[in-house]
Amino acid sequence: MGLTATRVKAAKRNVPKSRGGRPTRDAAIERDQRLIEVATRLFLDRGFDATSIDAVAEAARVSKPTVYAQYGDKRGLFTAVLRREIARWLAPLAAAAAEMRVDSASDRSVEERLIDLGRQLLTLNCSADSIAFSRILTAQAINFPEVAKLAVDEGWSKAVSTTADFFEHLVDSGALDLEDTTIAAETFLNMVVGHTHRMATFGIPVEMTTAEKRMEVSIRLFLAGALGPPGRAHISSAKAPRRRPAR
Repeated sequence: MGLTATRVKAAKRNVPKSRGGRPTRDAAIERDQRLIEVATRLFLDRGFDATSIDAVAEAARVSKPTVYAQYGDKRGLFTAVLRREIARWLAPLAAAAAEMRVDSASDRSVEERLIDLGRQLLTLNCSADSIAFSRILTAQAINFPEVAKLAVDEGWSKAVSTTADFFEHLVDSGALDLEDTTIAAETFLNMVVGHTHRMATFGIPVEMTTAEKRMEVSIRLFLAGALGPPGRAHISSAKAPRRRPAR
């Protein structure tokens, strides 16, 4: 509460008083950025239901008609906030894919690259803001399915697509041999951040040292492949040793 109040007050102090008339293009951009920043903090700290257009407008030092004209309603404002956060979440994946295109001959091993990427994804996806957004989306998915669909289409699906693009370059360079880079991307993201992010969303404390260890082991398992040595896939089921069921 103290942190939010400090940020909101700072936003108010830094806003020059309006002299009337339509704002210049730069002023309008600055106003919209400030509005989104303030809305983000209020949604994260108070949740969707407890955040009102009145509160956002007052904290951002803009009029309610301005908010409604720009975003339509609270759902539209939250959608704008969500789109910006999704862009932040996708940034490490986009950077990794871009690096692969530019520097495909790097001396860094595939494992090193994936672990570096996994560490960035863990840090971002297990941050307090990311967890808060995940909880808001979960709570609002039934009431506003279009918002949940946006999170999937512009968030998860783009993350998979960008990761698949990253893997395509690794396949083209001969560093990986993948049958389907899209399925590989989905598997990779679920293994690296899925479990830890889910536990954090449920309110279970996350120890980042343990989470990073899990991430590194998961990446080595991913690189090794589920089947292990190639010859193992050809062992006849009749000759394969039987294991006792776990008790």
